[in-house]
Amino acid sequence: MIKDNRVWIANSMTGNEPLTFSSKMANRHGLVAGATGTGKTVTLKVLAESFSDMGVPVFLADVKGDLAGICKAGSESEDMQARIGRFGLADCFNFQGYPAVIWDIFGKQGIPLRTTISEIGPLLLSRILGLNDLQRDILTIVFKIADDQGLLLIDTKDLKAMLNYVQENSSALEAEYGKIRSASIGTIMRALVGLELDGGETFFGEPALNINDWLALDSSGKGTIHILDSSSLINNGRLYSTFLLWLMSELFETLPEIGDPDKPKMVFFFDEAHLLFNDASRELLEKIEQVVKLIRSKGVGIYFCTQNPRDIPDGVSAQLGNKVQHALHAYTPAEQKSVRAAAAAFRENPDFDTYEAINALGIGEAIVSFLGDDGIPTIAQKAFVLPPRSRFGSLTEEERDQTIKASLLYSKYYNPQDPDSAYEFLLRKGLEAEAEAARRKQEEEAAREAEAAEKAKAKEEAAQQKREESEKRKEEAAQQRKEEAERKKAEREKEREERKKRTEAKKVGKSVLGTVGREVGKNFGKKFGSLGSKVGGNLGATLGRGILETLFKS
Repeated sequence: MIKDNRVWIANSMTGNEPLTFSSKMANRHGLVAGATGTGKTVTLKVLAESFSDMGVPVFLADVKGDLAGICKAGSESEDMQARIGRFGLADCFNFQGYPAVIWDIFGKQGIPLRTTISEIGPLLLSRILGLNDLQRDILTIVFKIADDQGLLLIDTKDLKAMLNYVQENSSALEAEYGKIRSASIGTIMRALVGLELDGGETFFGEPALNINDWLALDSSGKGTIHILDSSSLINNGRLYSTFLLWLMSELFETLPEIGDPDKPKMVFFFDEAHLLFNDASRELLEKIEQVVKLIRSKGVGIYFCTQNPRDIPDGVSAQLGNKVQHALHAYTPAEQKSVRAAAAAFRENPDFDTYEAINALGIGEAIVSFLGDDGIPTIAQKAFVLPPRSRFGSLTEEERDQTIKASLLYSKYYNPQDPDSAYEFLLRKGLEAEAEAARRKQEEEAAREAEAAEKAKAKEEAAQQKREESEKRKEEAAQQRKEEAERKKAEREKEREERKKRTEAKKVGKSVLGTVGREVGKNFGKKFGSLGSKVGGNLGATLGRGILETLFKS
């Protein structure tokens, strides 16, 4: 509630006096701590309602699902009437709902809340993925390469495409960016696939949250209360805590410096705050501490809600000026040490022992200390926390759906978009490379085909020439055979003619020589009588023919 332009959340147990702090001190951060069931959720609602009444937008992480009821008015009950009467609020207390927008990074129980891979950066993304220092350094190099090449990393498929690109071109990139281990790329890829299976891929995309949309007021001037449904998200502690850290960093980087405003521009409540610091690297812890220290000058107040104040690192705890400590119970030496540490964080009140008081607090009771107008913490006070005006408990499914769709931001953020980014660029580049490779392959095949055709042509021409030469040789051989046959035929004809002539001559010669020889023989044989003449004639004819044959043979 608001009292005299101051945040009023409790009354002192002694004297029932209002315990308030100035709106100017609201951005000095705060802590709400206490064991389960001691009233932390009620305190968160009362604080959120007060800031909304003051015209300050609020962010709440709804881990148990019971903060969404803040958009509906509370109802009368015997217990509420008793509490209202205790605080003397009968004349000024009224039940009312508050302007609220419900978000869900999985897009199931609220308006989808997204950011981009590039915006969350390698440091926080490494925490989500559970990477070691070496793998985080490799992821940082991948981001650097994407920046240098003007590639937008919007969603997980963009980052996977970039990881594949870096792995495939690691040899060419090593000269400028150093050695990039394939094993580290593989580990990051597997972690990214695991995040997608857990539903984390819906968190990365467009339209990404514009943090300025959270700074709006409703028509009556109340600050809008933005509720992140974390009932499913809390099952992934790293994603939950890293998302809250990203929101805090986004506010720090986006909002301008405004110094010390009269009231905050926005107040963030981080429930289950211990998850922010679990397994956080030294670099991340340093960044958180730096942001917490400096973000108040941007007009942002951060209130951590946790069971044990020891969950908050000392460097951060030292920045928390407004504290509400609900009951802690010490049953072991370690728990006693934690309670003593919680008690030591308050300015001592001489009227009671803070350690004993923390152990003895009931439901809805707390030890409180706020910053005074001079910036000095007040002494510890035992207090009763005021009742909230809004509904206790969660919304029905119908009420939740109506609340989600009633927001003007629903139409802006509900439907996802897939802009041209690294995945599409590298896909086109790969297709172009494939097309170029195909073109080169076609050219090479065409060249091979042309070469083969040229060789085939040359071979055919050689074969044709060989056939022509063979035909020519065959024709020449046939001509030669023909000429030889004709020559031989002519020779045979000539020989026949000569034989014929010799035969004829021989016949004539035989007849002539035989006759001559016969006559000679007769004349020679006449000397020996008629018998001698006859014998001489026969012998002369024979000798004449023999001489002729010898002549023709020779």
